[in-house]
Amino acid sequence: MKKRTNRIEDLKYFGEFGGVNPSISDSSTYTFLSAKKMFDTFEGNSEGCYLYSRHSSPSNLYLGEALATLESTEASNVFGSGMAAITAVVMQLCKANDHIISSRTVYGGTYAFLENFATKFNVKSSFVDITNIELIEKSIKKNTKILYCESVSNPLLEVANIKKLSKIAKKYNLKLVVDNTFSPLSISPATLGADIVIHSLTKFINGASDGVGGVVCGTQQFIDDLRNVNNGAAMLFGATLDSLRSASILKNLRTLNVRVKQHSKNAFYLARKFESVGIKTIYPGLKSNKFNTIFEKQMNAEYGFGGMLTIDVGSLEIANNLMELMQNKNLGYLAVSLGFYKTLFSAPGTSTSSEIESDKQKKIGLKPGLIRFSIGIDNDIKKTFVEMRNCMKFLNIIK
Repeated sequence: MKKRTNRIEDLKYFGEFGGVNPSISDSSTYTFLSAKKMFDTFEGNSEGCYLYSRHSSPSNLYLGEALATLESTEASNVFGSGMAAITAVVMQLCKANDHIISSRTVYGGTYAFLENFATKFNVKSSFVDITNIELIEKSIKKNTKILYCESVSNPLLEVANIKKLSKIAKKYNLKLVVDNTFSPLSISPATLGADIVIHSLTKFINGASDGVGGVVCGTQQFIDDLRNVNNGAAMLFGATLDSLRSASILKNLRTLNVRVKQHSKNAFYLARKFESVGIKTIYPGLKSNKFNTIFEKQMNAEYGFGGMLTIDVGSLEIANNLMELMQNKNLGYLAVSLGFYKTLFSAPGTSTSSEIESDKQKKIGLKPGLIRFSIGIDNDIKKTFVEMRNCMKFLNIIK
């Protein structure tokens, strides 16, 4: 079987006049040659026809096909944001009085939706240590429908054992939903047993921090269900990705393999260097990391351990001082998000995970002195480390 990146490179989407990039579908609605064809399309019985861009468009289908190829699934549907993708999956799979088991360390927006919003519809969630297989099995109820996790969790970088989770999901007839935003190419959840794979396209896949998008990858049947005009969450919630942005993301997807390798290479180098000077460093590529073995078993080795790492400098005040100094030295930007060419850093407890209550942050190990790094594709990462080390010395974080 060809590597997924090779299969993506082999996809041919030519423009209307022979352009090497596909033409952008700049239409919200589409004509039909007959009234019967329109009726058949609304009934879902007509291949190759477009009824309305909220349902699909040529540009979105091009991107969707490429992303399904990336994640080795039958199909995918793109959305206006990562959260739109997550919420659509939950609402498609659950009804009132259903139950979800979620990793306790997930993106703050995901936590807020499950804890504060889905409960309005009496869909309740149990947040558990996703690495504790015995606890997960004990938490399953008769009305549990979803087992939800992130391949590599945000921001503590806990690594899910997807094969074991898949066995539990199949045993109890649950859907294993995996957010793979932190580890595109490095980990392939669907090949390990995940039923549904989600990405925020905003991050590594797009890689330019110039747009927002999301995707759900799964079986053709599930994607068709999402698009159903009568009860599909993608169709009825209307979180459509604009064709112009879809075309832009598709072009950036072509360089994902090159970018991921460089992000991983740089993150691995910095993680080892931070650890060597006495900084508490969380990175699954380190032999000292408790998730190193499971990551190695699941990874596609040529893409490394990913571009995300976390350090602990002891307090929020020190973390803020360090981030501000690094930004002033042009070593990166004090900003949320990830996957940009430049290194981005933030204190997750007061930013991307601020939705999680402080007592729960403490319980799961999300300490105030943590700094989450999305490592950039710097050409001279050795120089970057020297300057970061100087910042740490200046603030007396290290000697």
